[in-house]
Amino acid sequence: MDTTQVLLTIGMFFGAMLYSSVGHAGASAYLAMMALASVPQTVMRPTALVLNIIVATLVSSRFALAGAFRFRVLWPFLLGAIPLAFWGGRIDLPGHFYKPVVGAVLLIAAVRLLWPAPFANNAAPKDPPILPAIAFGALIGLLSGLTGTGGGIFLSPIILFLGWGETRAVSGVAAVFILCNSVAGLAGRYFSVGELPAELPYYAAAVLLGAAAGSYFGAIKLPRDMILKALGGVLAIAGGKLIVFG
Repeated sequence: MDTTQVLLTIGMFFGAMLYSSVGHAGASAYLAMMALASVPQTVMRPTALVLNIIVATLVSSRFALAGAFRFRVLWPFLLGAIPLAFWGGRIDLPGHFYKPVVGAVLLIAAVRLLWPAPFANNAAPKDPPILPAIAFGALIGLLSGLTGTGGGIFLSPIILFLGWGETRAVSGVAAVFILCNSVAGLAGRYFSVGELPAELPYYAAAVLLGAAAGSYFGAIKLPRDMILKALGGVLAIAGGKLIVFG
């Protein structure tokens, strides 16, 4: 691997470590890093989805075993998300559409990281109404399939803001949602397997190690605020690059 690929692998490790500490899989970080490394868009989307599946599998199992998961909160969102993520995965957006869409997603994620205002800890959350949750899930699923993300960056704030889940359980719900969404999106792109990069085994090992560390230690031993802001800056730069320069 050349220097760029080595730096990309190291960055993916840290991205997976941070995101997994809050129940996310890190697709927005992987997309941002690949955008900065000028990886072709045909490679970016399937690669991010494969890495998402690896991380989300480990993270969701750990949160579920820890009891931080409620299926009643999850299933209505999945009902709307899975078919739309599959359909979105089958759509090949032209570069002049794909790059601004991904750039916008990265900027939204950057704002959430740079301004991590805490949500109220919902002591007595209500289960999400089925039809609104399905509708939200469908929107997130479509966006996930189109961009190669898992949708957790959108799902978690929605659940917390609307009081549909207590803070600890939302991480587990987001992790399983990301896993299912990423599998559906990748299934929609079954024809793109040949576009996966030769360096994928190195990326996979890096994110697996990062997820193992992040999901185990969480925010306890990490300077989380500083890393959140640094990662938010990377996402903002990459998002701006995609929107302005393509």
